Amino acid sequence: MHDDKLITETKRELMAKGVQYCFATYVDVHGVPKAKTCPIASFEKMARGSELFTVGAMEGMGLVGPQEDECAAVPDLGSMMIVPWDKRFAWFASDLYYRGEPYPNCARVVLKRALEKAKTYVFNIGVETEFYVLRKANGAYHAIVDSHYQGMCPAYDVDQTLQSIGFLHPMVEYMSELGWGVYSFDQEGGRGQYEFDFAYADALTICDRLIFLRFMAKHVARSLGAVATFMPKPFSNDFRSGAHFNMSLADRSRRINVFDPAHGGTGDFARRYNIGFPDLAFYFTAGLLAHAPALTALACPTFNSYKGLIAQGDMADMSWAPVLRCYGRNNRSAMLRLPMNRYCVENRSPDISTNFYLTAAFSLAAGMDGMQTKADPGAPWNENLYDLVEGRAKASQPLPERLPRTLIEALDGFRADPLVGATLGEEFRDIYLRQKNKEWQRDFYRVTDEERLQMMEYI
Repeated sequence: MHDDKLITETKRELMAKGVQYCFATYVDVHGVPKAKTCPIASFEKMARGSELFTVGAMEGMGLVGPQEDECAAVPDLGSMMIVPWDKRFAWFASDLYYRGEPYPNCARVVLKRALEKAKTYVFNIGVETEFYVLRKANGAYHAIVDSHYQGMCPAYDVDQTLQSIGFLHPMVEYMSELGWGVYSFDQEGGRGQYEFDFAYADALTICDRLIFLRFMAKHVARSLGAVATFMPKPFSNDFRSGAHFNMSLADRSRRINVFDPAHGGTGDFARRYNIGFPDLAFYFTAGLLAHAPALTALACPTFNSYKGLIAQGDMADMSWAPVLRCYGRNNRSAMLRLPMNRYCVENRSPDISTNFYLTAAFSLAAGMDGMQTKADPGAPWNENLYDLVEGRAKASQPLPERLPRTLIEALDGFRADPLVGATLGEEFRDIYLRQKNKEWQRDFYRVTDEERLQMMEYI
């Protein structure tokens, strides 16, 4: 909870900047922000958690039933963002409290618990955000640019970028105004798909920003008569929207990246595999691989997600998405990558639909588990894994296990992994399983018009 002086100073700052309304936001199981709108006159009460929510009325939050008590949203005053396109509003990331204690099924509280367990380290993350911005016409979705790109892949195309600048420019202006350190943006591989890259930060800060980013992209797209979609795989013949997690650990006392060999040198793994990272990074990698099925259930949380975790599918060439449970030196076809231009572990499996708090929490727990046990990640895979998976080349050794191919397969791994209950809490583990199993059943057993058209008179 906050002391009176901080509350008073924050209110004074808000009023000086012309803010009239505040959101103390938290997220549901999907990472969708929720809040009440509080006038600035009520700021003191809001800051102390006056706004109560019946979370049982929302998906995957627990406390189901009319007899259950409400949760209070307590804003993190340090997370304040004045909404760039309408400065009457201020946004705060919040923790839910239940009967005076942090609510264990709040995603932000889950992440904070994981961070506390790893308290000797600062967990830093940079996320590559990809998503589509589309216009709907005649019942179909199309790219916001007018021309039709004729090549195989429009990635990095300058003409497509400039045609989309009406969306891209305000997004970058707003992110820069918020101090996020945007260093590049581009037309991505999909038609109507874009990527924004900005500075990494500690896990809690970056997850707060990513939740706001999705909200902001929706607003900017809507102002142009378009839709920003965070559906992972909108089109079967185009790229999925990833959210690659680039993770590193900083020593809390010395404030150095412990994955950077400049501060501790390399070890046995580096000599064995000719990858210039310290042993700690390899242990962290091994932990992520050991818990990959459960992690994938969080990183790729929708039925649609698994239509993107393919080697090729309906793609003209390759998907650029990981399909095998392995790591490589700068290998973009592996689940994990130890890139040569930065000292971090990149997980390429998360997609843009993820609840960032949950994926960050379990990623940290899995990596720390590998570090504590000094786990061996095995040899890296530096070949083009798509060729091996598709049978275009022969592997010199047995292929690694595949990542889960469906949501239900990922949930089986999630259910079986004891680290899930230890990290998310056993109650939330069961809530997540019920929620996602329900989504699986809804989508898998649905018979579509296209299915009927293909099969009604075929057999």
